[in-house]
Amino acid sequence: MSVIQLPEVIFGTSGLGNLYVAPSEEVKLSIVRECFRHSPIPVVFDSAGKYGAGLALESLGRCLARLNVNPEDLLISNKLGWLRTPLKTEEPTFEPGVWKDLEHDAVQKISYEGILECYEQGNSLLGDYAAKMVSVHDPDEYLAGAATAEEADRRYQDILNAYLALFELKKDGKVQSIGVGAKNWSVIQRISTDLKLDWVMFANSMTLHSHPRELLSFMQQLQKQGVSIINSAIFNAGFLTGSDCYNYQPVSRETRPDLYNWRDAFYQLCKTYSLSAAAVCSSFAFQAPGVCSIALNTTNPERVATNTKLKDIQIPAGFWQDMKDQKLIDHTYPI
Repeated sequence: MSVIQLPEVIFGTSGLGNLYVAPSEEVKLSIVRECFRHSPIPVVFDSAGKYGAGLALESLGRCLARLNVNPEDLLISNKLGWLRTPLKTEEPTFEPGVWKDLEHDAVQKISYEGILECYEQGNSLLGDYAAKMVSVHDPDEYLAGAATAEEADRRYQDILNAYLALFELKKDGKVQSIGVGAKNWSVIQRISTDLKLDWVMFANSMTLHSHPRELLSFMQQLQKQGVSIINSAIFNAGFLTGSDCYNYQPVSRETRPDLYNWRDAFYQLCKTYSLSAAAVCSSFAFQAPGVCSIALNTTNPERVATNTKLKDIQIPAGFWQDMKDQKLIDHTYPI
């Protein structure tokens, strides 16, 4: 298995799906335009039916069409498993509290037929463009929803059946590569043991704040196997760069003082070294074993250029040592 070729920075599209805020269509267009200005061809976008209940895919497709982008000049990753449905409640039910101004809901569909339905809907939302990188999205959440061990076994079989459909798409030449995206890295480990994947995407897992030794060892194994690793949600869904959401869940100093104490100390150290928190987090995430790309997302067009350069900012060795001395990162971490 050969490592797929991806740019060092790929562009997440959850912002196009109105994560936390609802950018205007013109802002979204500017974001996509800036991605093409500051990335080598092909530009890679990471999306999912879950992002805004398909709004991210829909917005991306509209922006690409307005910019008259040649389909050969980009590569779209669609993480499959969530299908757009009518909105019947005041706010979407699939991930309450984080998506703004949505007009649809989404339901999880992980099965042979369900994943194909998600694939077809995703391409329909993209319009003149099609996803060539595909994966099963949030299999960890799907497994976690099981009430019994027997149901968990059935759900895992659903996941394997979904992959059977994806491998058929690849065999037919409709997609180029197959991966997995999840927050719980141990589920990625289980799936990659049973299937030969081209790539994996860790979310919230290998970050400056969270980098378990067992995950480090697993990433080294993937590297030896030639599986490409994309590191995403490297700011723990925005918390490390200032938001009050940690791994997509609202937090506060009252509910999680440990998180805020860690961040306060981290910010103080960044100030001492005149470093941005984003640059430190990006450098750390990119240096993890086997990582070929980091996925960065923004709702500000002016941040696109900055994001593409974050990982290249030099972080002094003394900074990492101070992080270890202050117990802000694992003292054994090889950095």
